Amino acid sequence: MPELPDISIYVEALEKRILGQTLEQVRIVSPFLLRTAAPPVAIVEGHRAREVRRVGKRIAIGMDNEIWLVLHLMIAGRLHWKKRGVRVSAPRGLAAFDFSDGTLLWTEASSKKRASLHVVEGVQGLAALDPGGMEIFSADLPAFARTLRAANHTLKRALTDPRLFSGIGNAYSDEILFAARLSPLALTQKLNPEEVERLFDATRTMLTQWTDRLRREAAGSFPERVTAFREGMAVHGRYKESCPRCGSKIQRIRYAANETNYCPSCQTGGRLLADRSLSRLLREDWPRTPEELELLTKETAQASGTTFGRRQI
Repeated sequence: MPELPDISIYVEALEKRILGQTLEQVRIVSPFLLRTAAPPVAIVEGHRAREVRRVGKRIAIGMDNEIWLVLHLMIAGRLHWKKRGVRVSAPRGLAAFDFSDGTLLWTEASSKKRASLHVVEGVQGLAALDPGGMEIFSADLPAFARTLRAANHTLKRALTDPRLFSGIGNAYSDEILFAARLSPLALTQKLNPEEVERLFDATRTMLTQWTDRLRREAAGSFPERVTAFREGMAVHGRYKESCPRCGSKIQRIRYAANETNYCPSCQTGGRLLADRSLSRLLREDWPRTPEELELLTKETAQASGTTFGRRQI
């Protein structure tokens, strides 16, 4: 899912292209996209785009008639800037917003169709869609600490809770925790002041660095390579690859449709964190260290008659 750095670059790109431009037509192809009935989406046609802002992980486009289009891309939604009137092709095409100088095309590379469009009136309607999480660049260390310790959650859960912190998701939380040298399963109310400050600094640093990096990569063009897995990430999406800091193998915890990546040497004192599905299977035999996991993997491969991932014939 696009997070704060990605959404910020989208907002900057849209500001350059649609501010002051007339939204001539909205073409919605997917019946699952529009989540509001009133006001009708046609109410924005013929009006100029006045403002573009980020609301958590959403993109909000404010029109000159006080109506807001609020786009939530979810996991697989992406935006593209095309020539005026480009065709919206199913099944990936969701909608097109035809402005005076071009068309904002919205696609989703998933059959689940989780992306959503809300049409709301005024700042009150917009505020109703804001989960209310803290904007990290508007906060100081004491405010960050109070929010972090408001409830006793794991760090991974706290960082990705949109009611606590705005715009941080699965990918950048992995990078933040790696930079802070903290376990994703450490409890927020158990952190000492030095660890909280380290996390605060790492959060601001990682989000700034990646926003700057994505801005350089876009180089004024519309961002077309938005992805959760980027070259240069330290741990996210790098399961079993070498840690750039210490050389240990990156490990992961899988749950539902997400996973947490971490370095056991840098973040958990050399201890493996229990993966739920494997823990249920192995129970007391769950390995405690990367070395034990490596040995278990080899023993399992030998027992099943596999060599280097291929079954023996």
